[in-house]
Amino acid sequence: MEEMEEELKCPVCGSFYREPIILPCSHNLCQACARNILVQTPDSESPQSRRASGSAVSDYDYLDLDKMSLYSEADSGYGSYGGFASAPTTPCQKSPNGVRVFPPAAPPPPAALAPPPPPRNACLTCPQCHRSLVLDERGLRGFPRNRLLEGVIDRYQQGRAAALRCQLCEKAPKEAAVMCEQCDVFYCEPCRLRCHPPRGPLAKHRLVPPAQGRVSRRLSPRKISTCTDHELENHSMYCVQCKSPVCYQCLEEGKHSSHEVKALGAMWKLHKSQLSQALNGLSDRAKEAKEFLVQLRNMVQQIQENSVEFEACLVAQCDALIDALNRRKAQLLSRVNKEHEHKLKVVRDQISHCTVKLRQTTGLMEYCLEVIKENDPSGFLQISDALIRRVHLTEDQWGKGTLTPRMTTDFDLNLDNAPLLQSIHQLDFVQMKVSSPVPAPPILQLEECCTHNNSATLSWKQPPLSTVQVEGYILELDDGNGGQFREVYVGKETMCTVDGLHFNSTYSARVKAFNKSGVSPYSKTLVLQTSEGTKGYQEHNLPNSP
Repeated sequence: MEEMEEELKCPVCGSFYREPIILPCSHNLCQACARNILVQTPDSESPQSRRASGSAVSDYDYLDLDKMSLYSEADSGYGSYGGFASAPTTPCQKSPNGVRVFPPAAPPPPAALAPPPPPRNACLTCPQCHRSLVLDERGLRGFPRNRLLEGVIDRYQQGRAAALRCQLCEKAPKEAAVMCEQCDVFYCEPCRLRCHPPRGPLAKHRLVPPAQGRVSRRLSPRKISTCTDHELENHSMYCVQCKSPVCYQCLEEGKHSSHEVKALGAMWKLHKSQLSQALNGLSDRAKEAKEFLVQLRNMVQQIQENSVEFEACLVAQCDALIDALNRRKAQLLSRVNKEHEHKLKVVRDQISHCTVKLRQTTGLMEYCLEVIKENDPSGFLQISDALIRRVHLTEDQWGKGTLTPRMTTDFDLNLDNAPLLQSIHQLDFVQMKVSSPVPAPPILQLEECCTHNNSATLSWKQPPLSTVQVEGYILELDDGNGGQFREVYVGKETMCTVDGLHFNSTYSARVKAFNKSGVSPYSKTLVLQTSEGTKGYQEHNLPNSP
């Protein structure tokens, strides 16, 4: 029933109709509001002179004067009017619904029990359709009163007043004092105290006015050296041939009798001297080693420092790339957000428009149903034609694409990140490129390139004098309309056939080589012309590349 409320309110005062009258254009007005917007048209001025003089004041400053004249019943040019003699210079006011009206005339003296009759040739402009209507000598009494509308308004106000009554009173419901949002029940004060006390589980309920509804090793003891063959004999000689100490018993038994032997003490001193000399040389090497270790330790420190510096430089370079990518990301997200906001705005505008139209349609339907319930034939026939026209007009308005979405849910945006990913994968240090240079640009072999229907075969090779190792090739083709190039082949082969091209189209092709060091420059661009149709076998020799 709430949707019908707009049908029950006057377009001038914005309140429910009071003593509504029916205008010839089938719209309604409060009798008092109609009296307030009456204007007088002097006989001494013709419509043309009034338009030329521009001296008259319009009660609708936003209306087209000639348009009002066309809607006039008598084509009398009531696009501009003079006001009443009592209020020609009083500024007009604006009603809650935006309609500009003249204030009522000064109240009559107490002796006058009824308002004076309207002046001769007074006219009334409908605030809804802007149609100008000329009043006869009867004035506003010549417009019928809409009794059906009064009855509908009375029933609606009674039903709305009943909705704010207590729902638990047994007899004569009292006016509701509060409403419980959890129980969804209107209570008067006695019923609230009796049925909804503020304790227990009900204490958490929210009551609002009716109008408002989160391991060490031990050394063995020192022993005296003895002969291995004669445990009771100590070493006393040194066999030069066997290079080992011997005892006298070993010499007597003849095992070392023919060997050269020397005194143990002499050989001990000699070997000590030799060892000292060797130690001196080793000491020099040890000093060199110490110095070398110091150098190595200095290199470790220098490597660490250089590593930190190099890492900082690398991080700075990568951060710069990341910052650039984030800025681009923000720009792309901004575009996505704009597209998102645009789609939401279009859909929300359509939702708002359809909601208003549906509310108006529902209100009109409910109003018509209430009119059908009335048993006043004469009153019904006064407004039936206008209601039928409004119903048909509203039905036609729903059929003019109103129920078709104005926006799709898909985002027609595609991010081409393949070239950037390829560049990132090929990002490397300059030092590696020194030992392994970048390949030279390949050469397209025009004599082996041809087109067949909507496919093209391309062949290329490395320059004859190039000795740089190549790991693969990248073939790129545009879209046939001079657009951006895209990769169609990546591999080690030097020939490729591309299918699925458009007929009768001109494509541009180019190829480049790559290895661990990077990517070569592009070859010369080759122009491809596909066949005009699928009939027959057509093979085209390709023109020279530019």
